[in-house]
Amino acid sequence: MQVGRWNHQSTGGHAPSGGRAYSPRPSRQGGPSGPRRFDTHGGFGRGGYGNRGRAPVRRKKGFGSFGETESEISKFMNKTVVTTEEPVFVPEHTFSDFAVHEKLQKNIAAKGYDLPTPIQDKAIPHALLGQDVVGLAETGTGKTAAFLIPLIDKVMKQKGERVLVMAPTRELAVQIEKELAGFAKGLGFRGMVAVGGANIGPQISMLRYDPAFVIGTPGRLKDLMERRALDLSGFGTVVLDEADRMLDMGFIDDMRAILGMMRKERHTLFFSATMSKDIERLIGDFLSSPVIISVKRRDTPSSVDQDVVRIPRGKDKFDVLVELLKNPDFSRVLVFGRTKFGVEKLAKALSRLHIHAESIHGNKTQGARQRALDAFKAGKVSVLVATDVAARGIDIPAVSHVINYDLPSTYEDYVHRIGRTGRADKKGKALTFVQERY
Repeated sequence: MQVGRWNHQSTGGHAPSGGRAYSPRPSRQGGPSGPRRFDTHGGFGRGGYGNRGRAPVRRKKGFGSFGETESEISKFMNKTVVTTEEPVFVPEHTFSDFAVHEKLQKNIAAKGYDLPTPIQDKAIPHALLGQDVVGLAETGTGKTAAFLIPLIDKVMKQKGERVLVMAPTRELAVQIEKELAGFAKGLGFRGMVAVGGANIGPQISMLRYDPAFVIGTPGRLKDLMERRALDLSGFGTVVLDEADRMLDMGFIDDMRAILGMMRKERHTLFFSATMSKDIERLIGDFLSSPVIISVKRRDTPSSVDQDVVRIPRGKDKFDVLVELLKNPDFSRVLVFGRTKFGVEKLAKALSRLHIHAESIHGNKTQGARQRALDAFKAGKVSVLVATDVAARGIDIPAVSHVINYDLPSTYEDYVHRIGRTGRADKKGKALTFVQERY
């Protein structure tokens, strides 16, 4: 049992379980240009909220934050001192057991795949049989391979078969296409990405070659359909990845319109982290006797050490963030903000202090977002400031810390944010900034 105190001098320590979290020392005030005040909700102001000594301004209905009460704040802390070993998953299959085309089998082996993850172990056999599948699993569980492997095999064995993959964000769509390219190397067919924020002309040109896989976001797919560049009547297979996120982003009508233009007899693979009433209705409307596979784990991974950073009245949370980022332990940090404007401004403010930072949000072009993501993955920048567009489906290796600079809208958003660290058997840390009101 380890009990300690976490302070500005030692970010690797632990606050006592159930005790008070990190509280930063008073900031240095003044200087040549006066005190520095920054927040992602409206520019500059004291304490990150605009007025000294005032409580955070309540947002309009529908724009509230999770973490405004002590009971909610407690969910941001996971400092257990007694741990139990989670049971080790033993798959029923190896990848060599799956009856897929010999060339695909070689590509799977070349990528170093041996033992499947739980979602892969359970979903691939049913997908190979052509059954509709509902997979309930978080990001980072291997869902992409769970649908790509059986569907690549299907395209190889069924001449003319075409697959549509819908994803909520541009980054996830691009990532799926990269995975497809690895599994399908040398197999004689192509895939393409159709996402907003990128020039639609090259996408229209690529569709003229009838790619076997079309991977895109609902808005751009619908745009291509309206331009008569994409005809879905010949598509017999569809994947809805991160379906709950697509619903959260308001894509329900687009999703229904797109699915309605496909062949009536469809093979549908549906993946979601949650099962809401809207998800149930969508499944009931568009899937036929699906096999439901749930491999959901605990809400937050045990590999992520979670804590809060309490910002005292009058203290600037931007100063606290800078103080943390100067610690060498914070080697690759993903910082989450609420607004596109605030995220962009925060990244620029960090860069002016010679903290290498990039931003990723919905106002950036797809090319700019991808360059920022690639620079972060390559270690060229140490900090990526992002809206929740980066909270799901993006595989970023070795993120040392996730910092919730702004509170998430919901606990589910929090879970997805911190899931970007502590991946692939690595330990990670998640810190949530909480403004003290009194």
